[in-house]
Amino acid sequence: MRLSRRNFLASGLAAAAIPVVPRAMSRPPAADYSGPWGRVPEILDSIQLPRIPARDFNIREFGARGDGVADDSAAFAAALAACGKVGGGRIVVPAGDYRSGPIHLVSNTELHLEEGASLHFIPEPERYLPAVKTRWEGVELMGYSPLIYARDCENIALTGRGRIDGGADCDTWWPWKGENAKCEFVESPTQQPGRQALFADAERGVPVAERLYADGSYLRPPLVQFYGCRNVLIEDVTLENSPFWVVHPVLCESVTVRNITARSHGPNSDGCDPESCRNVLIEKCLFDNGDDCIAIKSGRNADGRRLAAPSENIVIRDCQMRDGHGGLVMGSEISGGVRNVFLENCVMSSPHLKRGLRIKTNAMRGGEIHDIYVRNVSIGQVQDVIVINFFYEEGDRGQFDPEVYNIFVDNLRCDRAERAFHIRGFERAPIRGLHISDSAIQQAASLGVIEEVTGLTVSRVSINGEAFRPG
Repeated sequence: MRLSRRNFLASGLAAAAIPVVPRAMSRPPAADYSGPWGRVPEILDSIQLPRIPARDFNIREFGARGDGVADDSAAFAAALAACGKVGGGRIVVPAGDYRSGPIHLVSNTELHLEEGASLHFIPEPERYLPAVKTRWEGVELMGYSPLIYARDCENIALTGRGRIDGGADCDTWWPWKGENAKCEFVESPTQQPGRQALFADAERGVPVAERLYADGSYLRPPLVQFYGCRNVLIEDVTLENSPFWVVHPVLCESVTVRNITARSHGPNSDGCDPESCRNVLIEKCLFDNGDDCIAIKSGRNADGRRLAAPSENIVIRDCQMRDGHGGLVMGSEISGGVRNVFLENCVMSSPHLKRGLRIKTNAMRGGEIHDIYVRNVSIGQVQDVIVINFFYEEGDRGQFDPEVYNIFVDNLRCDRAERAFHIRGFERAPIRGLHISDSAIQQAASLGVIEEVTGLTVSRVSINGEAFRPG
């Protein structure tokens, strides 16, 4: 039973904590998991869903109007304050159109948007001050608040069949990207000076508290960022028009992202970017994005090595990837490393999808990327099927050679591609152990490039109807 705020206060009883998830975590039959894939059930068993006290705080009772005109920021703040005061609960957003500034969740709290509810973030950058500790392109800083944010919390959930609109468009937020902003030319300041200054601060080891890059630096915030949190659930919601990355858990443990739609076609509109996270499940999601669909990250250059926090134990399954720079991507902010990633049963299909599977790094970012397992993937039209590229951006200009090894791809099917492969290691630091089996690319205009790979094995792979035998 759930208690409304009014009934809870009247009863004087504290309801027992219960799991917030409305249905059991699904798992294919155990027989599907053997060998290295046997780690998947272990990872799933280690993921803890948030436990939210069974009491509701309806924002209408705190003054929200939901008429698409009023500013309901104060109602959200009041509901969260009341919820936090009694140890947590569920902030319920009923059907309606709500406008708000940033929303900061606290431990043991669920933000739940009922079907028919739309939450529109007001696109006025000054509202996203004061600055908070965040991570931007893999570097820690004090920057604009993410639109939905929690830091150092336990038991956090964002759920419901409602819609969340980040409010970004070609008039607000997106023009700060500068060139290639996917908008017609708009007279606007850009992120470039602030971005370069932030990266320089990180290389010099400037303390994070002194990296002040909010007002005047034009570094766009993500739509959802949970920072240093434990037991996180993001489920069912539709997320659109993000200023920057859409879903960005950072330094989190036990993260479940399930059945969401991430649809944003602005610059850098990645769908879901777990960064330096451990024990993550992403399942049954739809990604339709202006940048990578899923990008696994772990910090950039000196800042990533300072924290030395890899992304590890990540399961991705039953997802759809449409538009995007890549379906499953690792990098480019990858200096802390990535390991133990399992992707299965995904469909990637769009004429605007550039790459299916991609690892992007270089000699400045480095990173140890290993034990990556991909199986049962269907790709429609794509530019490149498999990309492992050590020459991304700065390329061979640095002292931190990547280590990439134990990459396994099984049962991948692609209808049409411009290139089958773009795989380039360094001669002094080759890719070690790339294994492709039981896969077919029906039409490929070019085989592409395979350079500096040791331990390449190919078994029952065809391209353009002919057996592929790398030579």
